[in-house]
Amino acid sequence: MSVHDDLMSVQRCLDDLNRSVSRLEQQLGSGGLDIRRVRTDCDHLRESVDLLRATASAPAPQKRPDLVTIPDTPYDDSLWIDTDDEGLGARDRRAP
Repeated sequence: MSVHDDLMSVQRCLDDLNRSVSRLEQQLGSGGLDIRRVRTDCDHLRESVDLLRATASAPAPQKRPDLVTIPDTPYDDSLWIDTDDEGLGARDRRAP
């Protein structure tokens, strides 16, 4: 099954649950704490499924850029001529 089919199946089940809770409310009354909690839980489930539907219909994330491989070979020492070692100063001078 596709995600869309699964979401439709869940929506049908929630509709059935909602009808059953409505029948219970008619039989037991809607003033009790327990039935209000069940009604609230049904509403939260419906909102969660709506969020899932929105997420499933959102466009796919953009393709990540290609990774750049860094070779394991050592760098050319000429790259570091006239550079300072961090915290130590220039190579030909003493550190404080």
